Amino acid sequence: MDKALYVDALRLMLDSRFFEEKTEELFKQGLIHGTTHLANGQEASQAGLCMAIKDGDWIVPTHRCHGFTICRGSSPFAMFSEMFGSAHGLAKGLGGSMHMPDSSHWNLGSSAVVGSGVPLATGIAYSMKRKGLNNLSVAIFGDGASSRGSVHESMNLASIWKLPVLFYCENNKYGMSASSDKMVSVPKVSDRAAAYSMSGTTVDGNDVTAVYDAVINACNHIRSGKGPYLLEVMTYRTKGHSKSDRRLYRTAEEEAFWLAKDPIEHLKRLILKEGILDQKQIDALVSERRQYIEDQANLALEKASDRLTSDQALDLVYAKEAL
Repeated sequence: MDKALYVDALRLMLDSRFFEEKTEELFKQGLIHGTTHLANGQEASQAGLCMAIKDGDWIVPTHRCHGFTICRGSSPFAMFSEMFGSAHGLAKGLGGSMHMPDSSHWNLGSSAVVGSGVPLATGIAYSMKRKGLNNLSVAIFGDGASSRGSVHESMNLASIWKLPVLFYCENNKYGMSASSDKMVSVPKVSDRAAAYSMSGTTVDGNDVTAVYDAVINACNHIRSGKGPYLLEVMTYRTKGHSKSDRRLYRTAEEEAFWLAKDPIEHLKRLILKEGILDQKQIDALVSERRQYIEDQANLALEKASDRLTSDQALDLVYAKEAL
């Protein structure tokens, strides 16, 4: 990754982190209802991917979607509004935390059903190939979803038809409370690529430069007509699976180990080492992005009572065009 992009990466990663922290705060205050799945600690895998793909390339995230949605270009105001149930939300307030589509930024939207986005991304790739487009789709899934039948069926068809799809496994070590070491039959999820005659590799998902470079390489492979690619990025969520998860299945030593590998702190050190910014400039950027997210949340809260009527909601359900 070009050093000129380091600050852009840090900005995206800070926006993702502060969005998650503000979301958790709003839930604790009782201002957002339902549930949410935070991705604190996974920011490098989000920014590295979205910075490396092009306009016209579609992503289909998982239920842990906030960071990918921000990094793809969506408005934090619209995302907060979605969780408030406001008509200003990405799905007009009808989807909530786990369902945030944004077709204007080539984001099909996520789903609460684990692994369900993978066949959708494969279908997008099939459509692109039939239309002769030089774009690709990204099927984002976790280590837990890597054992779902629909994921394997999608990889098999994508390989047979040489579809332009990047299978992007965000391995955060746990499917809910189940460790991937005990639930996945191979040492690395990317080892499964060989079974489907496709290329694949595993990279450090907490190093945004490594993720970016790996995605560029994978996309070059796909765009050259060589078929799909399986990329596994190794990362860690510092929060529980959902807001009710107390993480009793993890040790303090394990959490401390991964906290020391925090992707944002890693990038800050790299920026300092390369002389791109000094500490004062980094601190100023951190303050700026924190205030930006705070302002977006406050604006969404001010407009939270702007809700669709029942008739408006029904019109959207039966609309001819997608949101």
